[in-house]
Amino acid sequence: MSDRYLWNKSGEPDPEIERLERLLGRFQHRGAPPLLPRRIPFRHRQLAIAASILVTVSAAWLATRGPRPEWSVALVEGAPRVGSRAIVGSAWLGEGEWLETGAASRASMRVASIGQVDVEPNTRLRLDKTRADEHRIRLERGSITAMIYAPARTFFVNTPSATAVDLGCRYSLDVDEQGAGLLRVILGWVGFEHRGLESFIPEGALCATRPGRLGTPYYEDSSEAFRAALRRFDFEQGPVTEVLAEARRRDALTLWHLLMRAEPSGIGRVYDKMAELVPPPPGVTREGMLRRDKRMHDLWWDALGLENIEWWRKWKGLAPPVK
Repeated sequence: MSDRYLWNKSGEPDPEIERLERLLGRFQHRGAPPLLPRRIPFRHRQLAIAASILVTVSAAWLATRGPRPEWSVALVEGAPRVGSRAIVGSAWLGEGEWLETGAASRASMRVASIGQVDVEPNTRLRLDKTRADEHRIRLERGSITAMIYAPARTFFVNTPSATAVDLGCRYSLDVDEQGAGLLRVILGWVGFEHRGLESFIPEGALCATRPGRLGTPYYEDSSEAFRAALRRFDFEQGPVTEVLAEARRRDALTLWHLLMRAEPSGIGRVYDKMAELVPPPPGVTREGMLRRDKRMHDLWWDALGLENIEWWRKWKGLAPPVK
């Protein structure tokens, strides 16, 4: 944005400044300025200052109570559309509106004031909700890359098979025509949730989904044999023993999730392999994990050397429920 725009509107406008102008425009003064005495008593000056502050605060409050904020969308390449409108330079995406890119189109969205989403070709997404503490889009198909710098559980992406929950990160998310998805964490952490099942995905890890099924996270540098065995377990009812046979120490991330996902007959095998790779800390027992004890499960996560799980539990308790 050019500084001249702030003085006389002769420069290039900024989408955020334009949005604020629209929100506050109805409060601007119209008509001739009021006549004031040359000398205002001190007490009256105090009242005038207080009234001015009150009007400013009230206007800002009323603006937030008005129409929900829109997201700015910038053209990157081709001819993306918001609804039936082609984007020329930039546009606004409001709640309930769809953004679509064609085979040769790309766009970039500003997520209110908390980050950015790059939208790749052949993508269709909708802005479902935008509030100060919750921003939610639906990715029906296509590919996005999100960079979010906000408190955990502020930005959500609903897909046909799971919901991505931002924990302060950069990640990519792909959804195909059948609703299958693949989430890849580039920086930080992302949660993936479906019907009460949770995945914690750290930097360098991925997680696949299918309609009705949430996959198990795995590191990108895991062996092809390990990934193939995990795909069979997640989506083809393959045996967990094949996954365990290919697991290395770093794959304990995957095994930790399997402790809550394996069939009852397989939990003991998962425990034994996990204990071989990462000895259970004090307070974690085989008997407890056979009962799927949540407290013990969390204690073992902390032994993986990733992040203390309490920060996730804290934000999960404070945040709005995933829909």
